[in-house]
Amino acid sequence: MNQYFCKITSNRFITKNTFILECECPDLVNIIKPGQFCNIKVSDNLVPLLRRPFSISDVQNKNISFMISLHGKGTEILASKKEGEYLDILGPLGNGFDYTSNDFSKAIIIAGGIGIAPFPYLIKKLKVLNISFECYLGFRNNTEIINEGITKYSVATDDGSFGVNGNIIDLLKKELVYNSGYKLFACGPTPMLKAVQKFAADNNYNCEISTESAMACGFGICQGCPIESTHQDDHFMLVCKDGPVFNSRDVKL
Repeated sequence: MNQYFCKITSNRFITKNTFILECECPDLVNIIKPGQFCNIKVSDNLVPLLRRPFSISDVQNKNISFMISLHGKGTEILASKKEGEYLDILGPLGNGFDYTSNDFSKAIIIAGGIGIAPFPYLIKKLKVLNISFECYLGFRNNTEIINEGITKYSVATDDGSFGVNGNIIDLLKKELVYNSGYKLFACGPTPMLKAVQKFAADNNYNCEISTESAMACGFGICQGCPIESTHQDDHFMLVCKDGPVFNSRDVKL
């Protein structure tokens, strides 16, 4: 983990409530793994006091980008940042996706809402390695659909306004052709991850999930983001340090 001061190169909305913040950071791009995150200092003022964690969404040339959903004062401040301003970033933090092993035949990417954020960079890496993949995306309605950096995808919406009428599990049951050699990579709200966790267990899929938590420090000092392990009674890991990506068999959601 290192501290970087990165120049903002663009800041643009892709939906009404979702924006992509891109900044130049040549020293950071070479050490990022898909699924890792950064802690961003939102303001020089005391409000908000704590840094905010955001998944690294993509890497291109010297630039990294964050896909961010408007949610509270911190993200409102970031949405107002202008090209040429600088961000104070700590990163890369946490453990990312294990996509380089040769123990799966296809990557199945599963995202709910802003949970799509870490996947453009993962897809880019899968393409470099010639690893086959499919994407399954879930949103509340057609106005919230995000497909930035995503290819080979199917969509479900809760209200049926686009794609399959239902949730992400309905979409998987309808369109995913079963193969136990596939590996699932999922990110989204905790209820969705719980459902994917059960779906993977019921169908004998290897599955990694990118979890969410409020993180104060981002690297394990404050102990503020515990997640329960399945391996030992009363044993907890930390989302920021041991995750945010875990094998779905290893944690209780």
